Amino acid sequence: MVEADLGTGTVHGADADAKPRSVVLAVDLGTTATKVLAVDREGVVRAGVERGYPLAGGLRDVAVHDPEQVMLAAITALRDCVSQCMDERLEIAALSFSAAMHTVLALDARFAPLTPALSWADGRAAETARRLRAEDDGRLHRELHAATGTPVHPMSPMVKIAWFREHQPELHRSAVWWCGLKDYILRRFTGQLVMDISCASATGLLDIHKLGWYAPALAVAGIDETRLPELVEPTVPLLLSAHVAASIGVRAGLPVIAGAGDGPLANLGVGAVTPGVAALSLGTSGALRVARRGPAVDEGSRAFCYALADDLWVVGGAISNGGLVAQWAADTFGDGDVAALLARAAALPPMSDGPVALPYLLPERAPYWDPDPRGALLGLRREHGPEQITRAFVDGVAQQFAMVRDSVLATGATIDRVVATGGALRAPLWADVLASALDLPLYLPRTTAGSAMGAALLGWRALGVLYSLTSIEEELRQTVQRPVYPNPEIKQRLARSRGVNEFAYWVMSQYPG
Repeated sequence: MVEADLGTGTVHGADADAKPRSVVLAVDLGTTATKVLAVDREGVVRAGVERGYPLAGGLRDVAVHDPEQVMLAAITALRDCVSQCMDERLEIAALSFSAAMHTVLALDARFAPLTPALSWADGRAAETARRLRAEDDGRLHRELHAATGTPVHPMSPMVKIAWFREHQPELHRSAVWWCGLKDYILRRFTGQLVMDISCASATGLLDIHKLGWYAPALAVAGIDETRLPELVEPTVPLLLSAHVAASIGVRAGLPVIAGAGDGPLANLGVGAVTPGVAALSLGTSGALRVARRGPAVDEGSRAFCYALADDLWVVGGAISNGGLVAQWAADTFGDGDVAALLARAAALPPMSDGPVALPYLLPERAPYWDPDPRGALLGLRREHGPEQITRAFVDGVAQQFAMVRDSVLATGATIDRVVATGGALRAPLWADVLASALDLPLYLPRTTAGSAMGAALLGWRALGVLYSLTSIEEELRQTVQRPVYPNPEIKQRLARSRGVNEFAYWVMSQYPG
């Protein structure tokens, strides 16, 4: 496989003399940018474009998108990618979508937005989530999680809609539709308001066992199913409208594949779609997911369970505090040079004494799904400098991933290897510590476009070119650069402090400040 340079649109390894070939344009609606990749049926990236947009805040816990900005970014990125494809004599077979999960916005009767699109990071519903988790001594949230696969947490669209019901009741009543950001973009592209089963499985509103809307969750949100989009399979083809087709330079009626959520598609994009192979992503935040046949949740309500397609599901957990802890340390203790600080931290002897860190600089997700955790440094002494503190926070994030792994194993899944992607892994310290904390080999693929690649492969599956979603898995696995194996000394250090991390979290959860 080859990889497009999303900054310049240059295609590395493209054969200028190749015969015309077909590509699927994967449209990945991310948290801060939309990426468009042109991927042929062999899984080779032939062109790529990225267009950014802000995740707006301003008020505490607010993290929203302007849906019109996202729409403009998608149109612009597609138009530029289509232009690249024309230059390369590539024929466009379909569009296929990926999107960040847990977004929600309200629409009026004419499908115009009444709200911005609340992202997964919008935390205004924290008190609502806290109340729901405590109701009936925790029984309600356990029942909701077991049925929907989505933890009761401020990220959940169910909880967000319930928050609107409590805090903006007039808007809640007047909203004709509640949908995700991708659903809104798809309607603009095709004229149809639909929600794919994958994104629906992350709303907290879908019964993952019956693949229909879950009445008790709808009651919590204060809506009925007539106010939600039509449910469709991720591989369903819609038809591109003439207006949008003219805007991006393709034919009207081009197949538009509904697509899926970015997390499950990331597994597909790196070939982690069979039992035993987990996908780990580490950027500002992070996630660990493993694929399985059919849905499953753990009794402790720690792991999520989201659909991909073809009865493939992923179980796992996302963490909010990932690579950002190193950026925080670099900003706090130095000049903001993360790479240099991580290099100095990596040079410390593996078994040297250092503090133990709880890395909760932001409200955390898996495995505790706690909107109110407290970060901490334990065992701090005057001889500990920025390097020791930074390594302690890296250790803390790795311990969090190990706890997510345990919750995944509790669903009955197995993990024997991990395929890891994300910008943070450019620093070797992260890979070394993660492999040691998980006690598993970590494989680093050359491609970093997991979700977008997954959307493209899903598109080829929808077009009937791929026999199954696992038929290209071995080719994708061949793209790994190198394995990183657990370091025995780092593994020993982390095993020694693991219980301290878990107990310290419990102690800090009692802290009222």
